[in-house]
Amino acid sequence: MTVLVTGTTGNAGGAVVRALADKGVAAKALVRREVELPAGVEPVLGDLNRPDTFVDALQGASGIFLMSGYERTDELLANAVAAGVERIVLLSSSAVTGTDTANAIAEYHLAAETAVQNSGLEWTFLRPNTFMSNTLRWLDQLRAGDVVRVQFPDVPISTIHPADIADVAVAALTEDGLAGTAYRLTGPVALRPAEQVDILGQALGRPLVAYELSRSESHDELAAAMPPQYASAIESFFGDGIVDETSVTPTIESVTGHPARTLQDWTSENAGLFS
Repeated sequence: MTVLVTGTTGNAGGAVVRALADKGVAAKALVRREVELPAGVEPVLGDLNRPDTFVDALQGASGIFLMSGYERTDELLANAVAAGVERIVLLSSSAVTGTDTANAIAEYHLAAETAVQNSGLEWTFLRPNTFMSNTLRWLDQLRAGDVVRVQFPDVPISTIHPADIADVAVAALTEDGLAGTAYRLTGPVALRPAEQVDILGQALGRPLVAYELSRSESHDELAAAMPPQYASAIESFFGDGIVDETSVTPTIESVTGHPARTLQDWTSENAGLFS
């Protein structure tokens, strides 16, 4: 059993690589440049937007952990089938479960899900909430002081630890019985942004203060930070409530056997990233 992992330098893909290494499962990590990897993980130089750059790496792989939103996905999947790959776990998004999926984020995730379903491979979709690691978006503000500007302050979100996503992914790649399922993945509790800031402050030993942005301020910050189609989608998710990231699901524990990790866990483990 060997798993090819894409998105290796990201939060989810990196967690999958570590989880595979911890379980002693052979892994290949697709990277664009040389990076530090866990012992025993084989680096594969290539570009996910160019499946022709890592065709050979598919040989001998039993499964793939795949990211959504990349070019030539159909070609990659055809290469995987030709190489004898059996399983694929796709990192999708909560956006595809929304009451309105006519937005840029939901559309590219749904396109990836459709391509994987049509590939003939055994598939599992992971549809997680916002990652706990997204608290790193506050890093520049924390370097400037103890006030954190938070968007959509009245919306509690059950953010998820990337390691929990990884544990479900590894289970789907290495165990039977999880194929053909789309899993909604959440953290253990929904917290308003100010509560998240307070938990981070406790881990850092700093008295952080959340400045709660108005809807118009949130709109302006999103518009300044990303392309308009993505800013519009995120505002509709949380400002208009078309995606439910408040509800908590029992999926992490039912699949992995352990409770979902808390934001306290993540902030304690990663406090050093904020120094």
